[in-house]
This record gives sequence, C-alpha cells and structure tokens, in this order.
Amino acid sequence: MKAWVIDKVGPLSPDSLKLVELPVPEVKEDEILVKVYFCGICHTELDEIEGRVTPDILPVVPGHQIVGEVVEVGPKVKKFKIGDKVGAGWIYSSCQRCEYCQRGLENLCQEFKATGKDANGGYAEYFKIKETFAFAIPEGLTLMEAAPLFCAGAIGYRALKLTQLKGEEGETLGLSGFGASNHLVLKLVKALFPKVKTYVFARNPKQREHALSLGADWAGDFEETPPEGLKAIIDTTPVWRPLLLLKNLKPNGRFIINAVRKEEQDKEKLLFLDYGRDLWLEKEIKSVANITRQDLEEFLSLAKRLKLKPEVIGYHFYEAPKALLELKEGRIKGAKVLVIEDPVVI
Repeated sequence: MKAWVIDKVGPLSPDSLKLVELPVPEVKEDEILVKVYFCGICHTELDEIEGRVTPDILPVVPGHQIVGEVVEVGPKVKKFKIGDKVGAGWIYSSCQRCEYCQRGLENLCQEFKATGKDANGGYAEYFKIKETFAFAIPEGLTLMEAAPLFCAGAIGYRALKLTQLKGEEGETLGLSGFGASNHLVLKLVKALFPKVKTYVFARNPKQREHALSLGADWAGDFEETPPEGLKAIIDTTPVWRPLLLLKNLKPNGRFIINAVRKEEQDKEKLLFLDYGRDLWLEKEIKSVANITRQDLEEFLSLAKRLKLKPEVIGYHFYEAPKALLELKEGRIKGAKVLVIEDPVVI
C-alpha cells in the first residue's frame, strides 16, 4: 500500500514526509482493517515532525482523524462487519487496567498509545485498529465531513467540558485561535449554549471574518480587548503569546490549553505575565491531555443530533506535504482533510 511516513525529526521541509510502499497491515483476533478514504490533517503532525512530540516508532505513518470502510475483520470481532463505515481518533489504545482507565480517564493512562504517533495512522491506504477503539460514522454526514470530528471536534468537546460552563445567562467564552478545533467549538456552543457569548481571538483577518460569519459575538486580534470579561478561554494555538489573554479572564475563570505542545519560538512572552493582573483571584490554567473513548462517543452522538458539520478543505493524497506547509504558515479556514480515496468517485 502507499503511505506517507515520518522517518526523522527536524524542521519542516519538503522531505519531512516520504511516500513509500508498505505491506497492508495484518489484523489480529480483535482488530479491523480499514480502507482509508479520508484523514484529517492536524497540527500534531507538525509537532511530531519538528520534535515537540517524538513518535515512539520511526518511521511512522502519521494521521489520527481517520474515516474509511471495514474490509477485513479478525475472528473475534463482533462490533463491526465488512462494509461498515468507521472512524478512529487520537486514542489508539490504553491498558484498560490502571486506576485512570478504571475511572474513565484513559487519556491519562501511562500506556496510552496515540494513533499516528505510537502506531501507524491514516496517511495511508489501509489502517488497522482494535474494534473497541473504532467508532461508527454518524448518520447525516459525508465521510469527508466526519474526519475532523475524530480529533478537532472531539478534543474541542473535551476542552469545552473542562471549561465547566453551564450555558447560563451572562457566561462568556473566549476562543484563542480559530482553526479546525475552535470553529467546531463555536458551532457546538451556539447549539448547546445559546445564552453564552463567544469572543474569538485570531491574528488572521480572514479567520476573524469566518468566526463572525459562524455567529461569534466579537472577533479581534490578540492585543485587542473584548467587550467584557471572560468566564473561560480555550486556546488552540501552538504559541505562548495567548497566555497573556489571562488578563481578560474573570475571577475563578479557567484558561484551557488545547494543544499537545507549545512551540519555543515566543516563550519569552511568558515574562510579560503579571501575577496580580493575570493569575490572582483563583484563575486556573488547565491542559487538555489526549482523549477518551467516552469523549468520542458523546461527541459523535452530539454531532449527529445537532447536525454539526465542520467546514472542510480537501487535499489530494499526494498533496500531504503542501497541506502541512500551509498549516505551518497559518493558512487555515476550517479543517483540512487528506483525500486518500473518495468513494463517491471510485
């Protein structure tokens, strides 16, 4: 099968991804083989390439927002059959035995394995995974629209839960960065919490326009001040500067960092934090770490009920390096999706 692989860590370059031929994965007793149709493109792929998140195996096939069709099942598989349309996200497996797994916090498991990092992912024609870590595609979505739900959407949903917003009158939410994840968070908030006002911070004027077109109550650059204080902020950017938005957080507010890692390029911005202004009065900073199966199940159910559809931009399978370069340069509107094979035109 054809697959893109990361075989070394270093600055993003035209040869950061290599197109290779690999054997089609062989399924074990409880695994399914998926013919990949679409795979969402995530900033985490850049983190892996550039060494902020080092893959456990090299070379590795990246990609963790995978949608396709079951073409083979192991002898003990009961959940899926050949022909089913399925998807998989960042959680590839966890131990299922530790205290965190027993409490439903699989994302904190010491043996957590990430799709496209610790196991081969979806930048390939085929992909295999245990049936218990794969999910049926919600009705009402095209397969291409479903792909970003498996990370951008589901991890955004987890971040929204961590804000502890209740949807009450007077609650306010800030969204720092407006790419694949936060544009879905905005849609989710508008549907679930119509009383919550949403304020978007983005450096790109087109992203700000996009946010306003989707119903944001305000959009501005990071240096601008929103019309009122914020109960919570969800930051999806790869840089440190947005932590200065803490000054806009109300007392007892929560700042949620929804990023696997931050880049080093502007870390000096942290020197501008002022304890009294930015952190005092029981303000809280909380990170989003990985994702659980429950997050995926709940979010996919919500996406179906709310008819939640991401804005998607497709890239042909052979354009994977181009898509990552555009992501690195901040050319983002909605979610980028790699089209491995479109079943509509087969």
